[in-house]
Amino acid sequence: MPGEASLAPLTPGDVQMATNVSRETLERLEAYVALLAKWQKAVNLVGPRTLKDVWRRHILDSLQLMPYSPKETASALDFGSGAGLPGLVLAIAGVRGMVLVESDARKAAFLREAARVTETELEVFHGRIEMLPARKADLITARALTNVAGLLGYTWPYLKPEGRCLFLKGKGVDEELKEAESLWEMRVTKYPSRTAPDGVILQLEGIRHVGDA
Repeated sequence: MPGEASLAPLTPGDVQMATNVSRETLERLEAYVALLAKWQKAVNLVGPRTLKDVWRRHILDSLQLMPYSPKETASALDFGSGAGLPGLVLAIAGVRGMVLVESDARKAAFLREAARVTETELEVFHGRIEMLPARKADLITARALTNVAGLLGYTWPYLKPEGRCLFLKGKGVDEELKEAESLWEMRVTKYPSRTAPDGVILQLEGIRHVGDA
């Protein structure tokens, strides 16, 4: 398998073909990418080198969660949103009731502007996850925030009993799961990433503390 560095950057058209998003959605994603490039000059939103292949590294990487997002989702949380990955991209693609949680003020300002520019209905919560007002979500997403045990600690107070977590993880996911399973019971499903050879989409359901009835 060729290394990631040898792959030609994806175009918006490539991503549309790979995901079957509508032309309108693609145009909104293009507006997001343009804004991301503009703000990146002043705010470190993503790794600078990743902008060379932004449609693979960030847009397709986020959109690949769509097939695993329950169609009946009416409330969703994206923890540690940063540049809006994956939460903002998912909201642009049609996930309803999205709340982007981000503690950095400049990144939160970017998220609000991105929502305005892309005409996406969502909420931006500027603050730490622990300060988020009480609510229950159908779906919780995160990318590059912390390990699985830490993520479950964050998500537990906010996830509906029948809710689902979708986390984008790397090659150390099995070790993270082993650590988490000493504290949590859950149904685990792993799907291969479409954007990274060692990446994994981690789907977690039926989450409860070990020993709970």
